[in-house]
Parts: sequence; C-alpha cells; structure tokens
Amino acid sequence: MKVAFTGAAGMLGYALKRVFSDSDMIGFTRDTLDITVLEDARKKINEMRPDFLIHAAAYTNVDQCEAEPEKAYLVNGVGARNVAIACEEIGCPVVYISSDYVFDGTKDTPYNEWDATNPVSQYGLSKLMGERFVSSHTNRYYIVRTSWLYGENGKNFVDTIIRLLSEKESLEVVNDQIGSPTYTFDLAHKLKELLGRGYGTYHITNSGRCSWYDFAVAIAEKKGIGKQILPVTSERFVRPAKRPAYSVLGTTMLRLEGLTEARHWKDGLDAYLGGENV
Repeated sequence: MKVAFTGAAGMLGYALKRVFSDSDMIGFTRDTLDITVLEDARKKINEMRPDFLIHAAAYTNVDQCEAEPEKAYLVNGVGARNVAIACEEIGCPVVYISSDYVFDGTKDTPYNEWDATNPVSQYGLSKLMGERFVSSHTNRYYIVRTSWLYGENGKNFVDTIIRLLSEKESLEVVNDQIGSPTYTFDLAHKLKELLGRGYGTYHITNSGRCSWYDFAVAIAEKKGIGKQILPVTSERFVRPAKRPAYSVLGTTMLRLEGLTEARHWKDGLDAYLGGENV
C-alpha cells in the first residue's frame, strides 16, 4: 500500500511516518508540495499516484487566523480543495483531517458526525470550508474530525504546561472548556485502521473528556510536580479567537464501522510522557 500525507514535517505527520513505516510512504512538506497552488497539487500527486492520501497540512494557529482569515481560507479551505481535485483525478481516496472547532460548543452532550456545524472562529470556518470542498470534489473521502491534539515534534499543551510549571510557582488554567485530549499516535493508528473502510465523516479522539484545567492537573500529577494549579474561567484570558465551550466528539460512525474507540485520554497521556511512539 502506497500512502501519501501532507504536513509531513508537523506533529501529526511525525506520528503518521512512524505508524505507517511498514507501508510505501510519501511525505509531502511545504517545500515539496504547495497545496495552495492547484497545478502543483495535481502535478506532484499525479507523479506519486498513492493509494491513499492523508491531508494533514493546515494553518493551525487559531488566534492568528482571526488576524489573517484569508490565509486560513487559502491554506485550510482552498488547499484542501486542491488536494481533493488532484486525488479525484487519479482515483485516490483522500483523508481530510478536520477539527472539533467546526462546532459552536453550545451542546452539553458529545457532537455526532451528523450534528449541524456552526464554527465560532475563523479557524473553525476555514476547516469547515475544507470539509465542504473535499466532499464536493470527490466521492472517495474520509473527513476525520479530531480535537486537542498533542504529540512529539510540535508545540503542544502538555509540553507547555510542563515548561510553565518549571518556571512558575502557580498556574491558572481555564476550567470551562471541555474536550478530549488526543495523542497523535493514537489518532494515526486509528487512521490506519480506517483506510479501506466505508467513506464518510468520522470523529476520532481519545475517549473520555476533561477541561483544560483537569488536563493540566493530570499532567502535573503524572510528572510528580506539586505546584499549585488554579481553575479560572475563559474570561480570565482575553484571546482573539473564541473557543467552543464544549467540543467533545461522539464516535458513533467509528463504532458503526466496526472499529473500537481509541484508549482513554489519560492512557494516551501516560504513553506520551513515557515515550511510547510506535
């Protein structure tokens, strides 16, 4: 099986390279494929002719997307369109990595794959644009929404909390945003299981849910750090982009397809902190 993926130099790309190491892999970086240029996408993807392409490249700076919305639309929306067009021309199924931020966070139960989207940020809107472009330009697609990603080879919440606790005597973390922290390697393994199954929209995260405060407390406990972590509301931190208050993703389609949920987020955290990356 020949598997290509964009965003090869990123955090998820790092995990994909490890998990798909037994496949014929093609990793596209920003330097080797400009997804914002249709002809470049057509040329490079046609040359490689993969059996599957996982589109993980994205503009993920949520707050900066508010200042540069057209860049977000270009990379996350038009870029996904270009990849989908190129894949459709060679009959290659595309896996588009989307986000919990396509929802507004007003529910208090997990979002299912068919729930109405309503992004509250430019980042969320740009990811929804990508979803719609992909689903309109090819029938061979998997839209995979995930949430709160962390892992090796990229800036992430876990490493940030560990660093801040080493610098400060106490830390304030928001307690009114609820989601499911997801280890990149767990996502990559589920993506591998999904390839070749029925096309459609899927939610893949580590199971369980918590607030960012709960997540930070768990990180400190597992690292044996005894410093104080204080719960605060989102109003304590003024940020350019609004975040969904509740963005837990239900994994109904994954189960209906006969696949199990990913392990609990606490087990994923144990794996990351323990160096498990295969």
